Amino acid sequence: MTKFKSKLPKVETSIFTVMSQWANECNAINLSQGFPNFKIDNQLKSFVKEGLEKEEVQYAPMAGRMDLRQAISDKIFEQHQIKINPDNEITITAGATQAIFTVFSAILNKGDEVILFDPAYDCYDPSIRLQGATPIHLELKYPTYSIDWNKVKSNINQNTKIIVINNPHNPTGAVLTSADLDELENIVITHPQLFVLSDEVYEHIQFEGKHQTVLTRNVLLKRSFVTYSFGKTFHVTGWKLGYCIAPEVLTREFRKVHQFNVFCVNNTMQYAVAKYMNETVSWREVMPFYKQKRDVFLQAMKNSKLKPLACNGTYFCLFDYSEVSSEDDVDFAKRITKEYGVATIPVSVFYQNKTNHKVIRICFAKTEDLLLKAAKLLSSSSLV
Repeated sequence: MTKFKSKLPKVETSIFTVMSQWANECNAINLSQGFPNFKIDNQLKSFVKEGLEKEEVQYAPMAGRMDLRQAISDKIFEQHQIKINPDNEITITAGATQAIFTVFSAILNKGDEVILFDPAYDCYDPSIRLQGATPIHLELKYPTYSIDWNKVKSNINQNTKIIVINNPHNPTGAVLTSADLDELENIVITHPQLFVLSDEVYEHIQFEGKHQTVLTRNVLLKRSFVTYSFGKTFHVTGWKLGYCIAPEVLTREFRKVHQFNVFCVNNTMQYAVAKYMNETVSWREVMPFYKQKRDVFLQAMKNSKLKPLACNGTYFCLFDYSEVSSEDDVDFAKRITKEYGVATIPVSVFYQNKTNHKVIRICFAKTEDLLLKAAKLLSSSSLV
């Protein structure tokens, strides 16, 4: 076999794949991977069927269907009173992950540096390395998972090209404040070579305070790519449908890569989501829907030896198990999957340095009966 040098020699099988396989082998409740287990809205299904009946099955425009881009623009205006041009500032993507990869591909060159905050979503680092750039991992302050902006400033140099923020933050559930955006804005003003990638896929799942988006700041708006996911909002993660918002000059560069990456995204699903956004109040109902699930699960976990950390956004919550075990979190997560029948995610895998605070992540985007069953198993008096 011909030998070759791997571009990602240290990348192994995703922890999500590992824990889901472990859950299957142990016949455990899978609260590890972040996908819902409940049915989607019948009206959304009907629009998919309508799209098929109307033969909306050929290539969509490269940038995305205009009816969907217009629906997004209208939603943003209703949310934030900001006008985003659907023609040249919105691009429909194959999920937020493809949008993120496309941003890095369009902007980064060999030798550039990108600031990330650990624990970080696992697609960021390898996507940066594939461009020949270097990810600079800064750890969030534990247990609040807030950003140390002085540390950010001390790590910026002439090679720093992008700062990546994720708000609300996966895997921690932390959210940024207005003061955080003030700090970021001041940094961008001071360093004209900098761009921002703002991953806001959980924008509609924030339980505390108003969602702080870079779109509301003029300075940040001009220097940012903002990525979103319909999968998270409408419970259709398998559709891999998202979008990227950026000013026209940045969108132009983004689309240069996008057109040769996927060219366009599933036309039928775009048709369905556009109609769904135009004819329902869908996205407005997402936050209270998940807030109820969070509250039900946390209440059911009151008697567990696992201690919850703050969960202000996303459909994940973190639990500190330090009073239960001295094991590292990977071993602990695997053991409770086998012994107690609930699969979770060890948070250390989201750190470059595998920092272990003895914390696991649990997904509550599930039916309430499953959440109550899992909570009962995790509240066992024998949990050690």
